Amino acid sequence: MAVVNMDGEKERVLDRAPSLEVEESFSNTASISPEKSEPDSRSSKRESALLLEVRDLAISFTQYSKGLRQRTISPIVDLNLVAKRGEVVAVVGESGSGKSLLAHFIMGILPGNARVSGELYYDGLPLTRERVERLRGREIAFVPQSVQFLNPLMRVGAQVPVKGKKKREKEKELRDIFARYRLAKGTERKFPFQLSGGMARRVLLASATARGARLMVADEPTPGLDDAAVGEALGHLRELADEGRAVILITHDLEQALGMCDRVAVFYAGTTLEEAPASDFNGDGHDLRHPYTRALWMALPSNGFHAVPGNQPTPDSLPEGCLFSPRCDIATQICFSERPPKRELRGGWVRCHHAA
Repeated sequence: MAVVNMDGEKERVLDRAPSLEVEESFSNTASISPEKSEPDSRSSKRESALLLEVRDLAISFTQYSKGLRQRTISPIVDLNLVAKRGEVVAVVGESGSGKSLLAHFIMGILPGNARVSGELYYDGLPLTRERVERLRGREIAFVPQSVQFLNPLMRVGAQVPVKGKKKREKEKELRDIFARYRLAKGTERKFPFQLSGGMARRVLLASATARGARLMVADEPTPGLDDAAVGEALGHLRELADEGRAVILITHDLEQALGMCDRVAVFYAGTTLEEAPASDFNGDGHDLRHPYTRALWMALPSNGFHAVPGNQPTPDSLPEGCLFSPRCDIATQICFSERPPKRELRGGWVRCHHAA
């Protein structure tokens, strides 16, 4: 299958997961979905709310081992995600499930050796490499996981974009932005090495939100913050959504996310297993669709801390069938032999042969 890498050059992908069949690529996709019949008013409203859509994303990398032997690993094999205006969608899953890699894909900052297939749309149009470079930092903002994204050679105030044209206007706007994140007066004159980890994360939040982007991608924005700062940071992301922006919150903390999100996308081994309304996370998890999602819910301390035996498969040893089948207590023969397709179910969607 021919795909296009991040530089727009066609390549041929080998050793792809057998269940993934993608016709378009990210970097230069120019296709528009086939014409559909005139939608009703409700579907039109849903479509107008859609700001970002990731369809059937697969990412692989070529690595060299001893003796210059080449191998291909696929950390993402089939991801789907939508971000809507006025909503916060939380992306949850174990480490290595593809959460941060998805954020880097959206922002157009994947390594040069990444092979990418699938489709990415922003505001109804393909989000090409050239387009994301124009929108990045303006309409699409990123709160990175690592504070090392701050330039160590620049004062942090110079790393926060402000709209004012005159010096006094810029200084006042910067003070107001920093005050909102409980950053003391004078912080803007410091270098990153002079900040605590929590302060550095608040500077990253301030920098990402300063221009009023329409789409916010926040990758683990709260580690290192105290409880009050966590509440303020997540509360501000909620405010942005309430103002009509779309927010993607990538997090390990499901319980924290459920306090402010509208929908939850559950990632596992590079695949989206389920997308569910936040309200479905209740009781014993009966309203959830996938066994893994229920396992995540029941693993919370408030739900009894029920651990799931086994580990998430690594990108170079993915099972043939359902990726969760080796750990699933309801798996049957079809689960071990066939990847379940994505299907709509009870106000969300799921990849599970047995979900009902």
